[in-house]
Amino acid sequence: MPKVLIADKLSPAAVAIFKERGVDADVKTGLTKEELIKIVDQYDGIAIRSATKLTADVLKHAKNLKVIGRAGIGVDNVDIPAATAAGVIVMNTPFGNSITTAEHAISLMLALARELPAANASTQAGKWEKNRFMGVEITGKVLGLIGAGNIGSIVADRAKGLHMRVIAYDPFLSQERAGDLGIEKVELNDLLARADFITLHVPMTPETKNILSADAIAKTKKGVRIINCARGGLIDEHALKAALDNGHVAGAALDVFEVEPAKENILFGNEKLVATPHLGASTTEAQENVALQVAEQISDYLLTGAITNALNMPSISASEAQKVRPWLTLAEKLGSFAGQLTGTSLTGVEIVYEGTPSLLNTRAMTQSALTGLLRPFLPDVNMVNAPVVAKERGVKISETRRDAQGIYEGYIKIVVGMDDGTTRRVAGTVFSDGRPRLIQIKDINLDAEFAAHMFYIVNEDKPGFIGQLGTMLGDAKVNIANFTLGRSAPGQDAICLIEVDGAVPEAVAAAVAKLPHVKHAKPLAF
Repeated sequence: MPKVLIADKLSPAAVAIFKERGVDADVKTGLTKEELIKIVDQYDGIAIRSATKLTADVLKHAKNLKVIGRAGIGVDNVDIPAATAAGVIVMNTPFGNSITTAEHAISLMLALARELPAANASTQAGKWEKNRFMGVEITGKVLGLIGAGNIGSIVADRAKGLHMRVIAYDPFLSQERAGDLGIEKVELNDLLARADFITLHVPMTPETKNILSADAIAKTKKGVRIINCARGGLIDEHALKAALDNGHVAGAALDVFEVEPAKENILFGNEKLVATPHLGASTTEAQENVALQVAEQISDYLLTGAITNALNMPSISASEAQKVRPWLTLAEKLGSFAGQLTGTSLTGVEIVYEGTPSLLNTRAMTQSALTGLLRPFLPDVNMVNAPVVAKERGVKISETRRDAQGIYEGYIKIVVGMDDGTTRRVAGTVFSDGRPRLIQIKDINLDAEFAAHMFYIVNEDKPGFIGQLGTMLGDAKVNIANFTLGRSAPGQDAICLIEVDGAVPEAVAAAVAKLPHVKHAKPLAF
């Protein structure tokens, strides 16, 4: 009988699901790291919320662990690379608390608009400061969404019901999807200049860290009010404090902080701040939903091999995994290749399956390709929710399946359409050794294996360029492992795809981009 440790508090109904499905479940909450290390090797699965930390130190003792289930969306408390290296599947429940988090953002906005927390404290202290608390109406005000995915779109719907005008900045939001939501898509600077209220609904990535920096806050309307129920670190807290102190920002409502638990913070003590202790998902309904969902997912995997909402594995039945897995890997890497090169809004993705992959589970491969495509910007995307995330942003997805027609027994081609009318095209195949390979970029034929670190360069095909490039990389101590070339025609566009032994420094990439004849230079990671 499979055995599961419930390490954080879950609903009794979730515990009952395990037992009804034939899974032995031990409830042991509040364990220290040392206590967890002593017993973790006894379990096939672990169910957690946010309290238990499954670090690399813990996971290296989990010799029998097969699956980790997180009741909720965030997995900051799980070392996913370490889990992957140990062969442990990590699952989450990405949609169970969306409504709850959206409602909390709306609640904070209303509390901020009418200064309710400060007014409540004053009144209960025996004061009657009716003239002190002068709020603002939200009717007719402009709400600026930074991020219009699942939660952001729910916030937009509720805000429209409150007769607000909603604008949104989201690189993955298409004009068509914005129209369906009844909101206006804008660039970030436009949103900052126009919004009376700003609320954030994006993941934490290198691109979004401090998206509300000192410079960004300086571009906002005087008197703006800011709400964050997404992730700490999206706002420069020192810059926000300065803007609250000088009156440029009229108020801020934060459910998340850069360091949590936030026992101390430079913003605390400012009555223009409304603060809650990461309550975005804290409703009875949301907690019940994610608990039941994680119990079902863990049970399904341990009893049948079914994988749902996995962050480090494709969602696919065990019986078909052996045949399709190399093609899943290829699809994700092709998607990642296109995603890392995409800097504008997506409008559509066409995936062509020819020969061998056309006879396999193309749905799983499409999910894998979308995951690779979206993950450079949305790290919480997984094999199951990628199609939903794409649909939310109005990205049209199409598949074409056909018999083998060329020299390969099978290949996958991805064509990504973007708002500016351009496309990105990349194709690959799987050789007999099971390794995925690139065979075409921008309709230029080549042959290259994927590597952990690569450097992609598009240039005019001119004599002397390769020597100049090699010298520059050598001077920068960037070691070349493999060098692949392709070109459309003599003197026309050429592609260099270079495997390197480590990440290409930004300064080196910028210097290469300035070389004569270079049109595009981008370090890639797989």
